[in-house]
Amino acid sequence: MTPSDILEKYSIGIGDRFGREGEAQLRALDRARRVGVPVTPVWNKSYREHSIIGSTPADTRRAVEAAVRNAGWNASYYVDADHINLETVESFLSSCDFFTIDVADYIGKQAEPSDVATFRDAVRQFCGRLNVPGVKAPLEVTEGDIEAIAQKYLWPVKEAGRISRRIREGKRGPFVTEVSFDEAFKPQSPKELLFILAAIAQEGIPLQTIAPKFSGKFLKGIDYVGSTDLFAQEFEDDLHVIAFAIRKFGLPANLKISVHSGSDKFSLYPIMGAAIRKLDTGLHLKTAGTTWLEELIGLAVSGGPGLAIARTIYGRAYGRVEELCKPYETVIEIDRTRLPAPAAVETWSGTEFASALRHDASHPAYNIHFRQLLHVGFRVAAEMGEEYLGALAQNREAVAENVAENLWTRHLKPLFVGSDAA
Repeated sequence: MTPSDILEKYSIGIGDRFGREGEAQLRALDRARRVGVPVTPVWNKSYREHSIIGSTPADTRRAVEAAVRNAGWNASYYVDADHINLETVESFLSSCDFFTIDVADYIGKQAEPSDVATFRDAVRQFCGRLNVPGVKAPLEVTEGDIEAIAQKYLWPVKEAGRISRRIREGKRGPFVTEVSFDEAFKPQSPKELLFILAAIAQEGIPLQTIAPKFSGKFLKGIDYVGSTDLFAQEFEDDLHVIAFAIRKFGLPANLKISVHSGSDKFSLYPIMGAAIRKLDTGLHLKTAGTTWLEELIGLAVSGGPGLAIARTIYGRAYGRVEELCKPYETVIEIDRTRLPAPAAVETWSGTEFASALRHDASHPAYNIHFRQLLHVGFRVAAEMGEEYLGALAQNREAVAENVAENLWTRHLKPLFVGSDAA
């Protein structure tokens, strides 16, 4: 189907590092459709990922189109320019129809005094004791609060506006706009989120999803670390703030929340699922790199050359741990004393390798440190080129089965569908 600039109610960002798992991912999404819960796929890949792998946005588009055609997928789908800014947006314009505008790096950069004054005048009416329906406690808003929020977030919103206008200039067809603040150092409060949304409306950004930062740790490829009770309150408060902002600021009626670094946050899925069903609201979730880990699991359980490739990748990643972890140091926590020695891994069976890697916290062999290192170790597989891609082709059935089962059983079903689904 032709993409729209109005994103569907439920959507999921399904990163595919090497562009080989589209059909398997669609197989899982088709299961959700068959039980009456359509979830729109969004293939996301960032400038950094493309740089590491040596791919281009056009490569991603071609892989997606081929998967859609081969799978007979006849519903909406998108290709996301993930975490773009003004310096990187150009290369994505012709191939993407979903743009995640990442402005977290600009938080705290001072806006022009005239812009701050204009913003302050536009929202002064909300000063005082502001009751946002559904939010646990009234928001006490002073002019000082508005000034502080403007000083912190107005420049990032203005930058998002500049990027959004550049996208509009370069795109002939419809596209979806997301604005991301999730890589900030501190979470946004409901009060801050409300006035961020006011600034976005003032800037005229055609916002479809917004990705705030929540409390706790959203580390790559492993479960949430933090208070699930606190997250539940923050998440539901944010949903209510978004609904309030839609009414007050004229934002799109289908504006929804986005949870980034959402890969494998299994302890949060029941919380999010219950909230979106209770309030009848949408959700966008990014799963990103866990697809690549399912490829490794599929290779390992295939045994023979597939297992040998998986062992080799771990051994090389172990020897380059500093280099591989550096770009992700804020979103991984690896205790290197808990990493198995490559010599030991060389003796593992495929089942042992898969048990250490597969995200099953109930299994005694599961190792979050092993998993996180391999999560960021996709550079090693990229450098192997056809050796790795050939192994995926030779073990296609086992790899695809793991990719599809992981997406359906561990992500789509508990979050969007409910655990009772078959």
